[in-house]
Amino acid sequence: MKFVGAIDQGTTSTRFVVVDRSGRIVGIDQREHAQIYPHPGWVEHDPQEIWRATEAVVAGGLAAAGATLGDLAAVGVTNQRETTVVWDRSTGAPLAPAIVWQDTRTDALVAELSASGGADRFRSRCGLPLATYFSGPKVRWLLDHDSRVRAEAEAGEAAFGTIDSWLLWNLTGSHLTDVTNASRTMLMGLDTLAWDPTLLDAIGVPASMLPEIRASVAVYGEGRGPLAGVPIAGDLGDQQAALFGQAGFEAGRAKNTYGTGCFLLLNTGTEPVASVNGLLTTVAYRFEGRPAVYALEGSVAIAGAAVQWLRDNLKVIASASEVEALAASVADNGGVYFVPAFSGLFAPYWRSDARGLITGLTRYAGAGHIARAALEATAYQTVDVIRAMEADSGVPMSTLFVDGGMVSNELLMQFQADVLGVPVARPVVTETTALGAAFAAGLAVGFFESLDEVRSLWAEGRRWEPHMDAAERERLLTGWHRAVERAL
Repeated sequence: MKFVGAIDQGTTSTRFVVVDRSGRIVGIDQREHAQIYPHPGWVEHDPQEIWRATEAVVAGGLAAAGATLGDLAAVGVTNQRETTVVWDRSTGAPLAPAIVWQDTRTDALVAELSASGGADRFRSRCGLPLATYFSGPKVRWLLDHDSRVRAEAEAGEAAFGTIDSWLLWNLTGSHLTDVTNASRTMLMGLDTLAWDPTLLDAIGVPASMLPEIRASVAVYGEGRGPLAGVPIAGDLGDQQAALFGQAGFEAGRAKNTYGTGCFLLLNTGTEPVASVNGLLTTVAYRFEGRPAVYALEGSVAIAGAAVQWLRDNLKVIASASEVEALAASVADNGGVYFVPAFSGLFAPYWRSDARGLITGLTRYAGAGHIARAALEATAYQTVDVIRAMEADSGVPMSTLFVDGGMVSNELLMQFQADVLGVPVARPVVTETTALGAAFAAGLAVGFFESLDEVRSLWAEGRRWEPHMDAAERERLLTGWHRAVERAL
């Protein structure tokens, strides 16, 4: 076998990559899917469209690599994590649109659940605060508001899963998930790595709807359809897959992924670390037959999605790639700050009632300043998360390892180093989410022999050193935090 593959099902698109033994991507195909906004604060996807895109990119990625199914030792899966799908076990048809992780329709339900015990009511059991972000309340909302979902759930015919489960169902015919995705539902016990009856009862989700929880690095079954006969091996939520792809196997190693949102994960080893600074305690990965490895995570809802908003809603750019040039057309932000709280604010604030704003506007401000403020917002939000992570872990950040679609933006990466005050390092292969799933699949079937071998495949591609003086850094961050206060 020459290669391993990975399905990377993200918030805005689906990719398939083909990876060789040196850890290089030799073939890739990508297809976007529709973002559906039926009401303010609601975000949906069509699960069938996502599956059709998956079928298409598998064929396209293999063609790009000049490979056949027979060349693949295994294929891994990685996915947007909290997005919630419910389907019929008999027909395999979705019972409702997928509710995306950014969706805030469960705000009233979350407030109701928080009324007794506060937002941290379940944190000691699942590592998560009560928030619209997570899957459990989304399932409960569907049960409460869709009579068909409720009826099929009561009959034992409704299957719930995050997007990995939906793909695994179509690829293997089995109802499965892994510990990293299960840890994002608010329904799994962080210590037991099993569905927690107390959480299921409190949130109101029937156990009959839930998939079987497996290790992240394991064989899930033999593929069918577009991957007929290929072992499906390895399943990781997208941010955990990025940590895996960045070779973040030691406690203390951290990475930040700049995609639709922004997600910083710090490996904390085989013991979960509770956060008192607004971060999440989550599962980083688990090998079959070994203890789980945990992580602290800081989640930012809107990063690259702010650039999409400039493109699709304001139409100040025709494509996302134009934002860097527009932002570079001005020397600084001109006093403009953009708080992209389209779905509230995630870590470290956890305020679903926050709303986006652009502040500091004068007649001097133009499209370049707004574009620059949108990019700078991603860097400011990252600083907020890193400061919280340093407080929780007691370990100062010495280098920020980065990946994701936005890291090709040189202006953003330099500003991130400047406003953070530490170097930013980008690997040679920036598609680390897909790479992590491919590594997991390869390790599960012996294509890669060990974590040491995978670690040896990581290589630094570019580094940005900070140049901003401390006074300017503090001035900019003070302006940002004033803008955040207004958004709250």
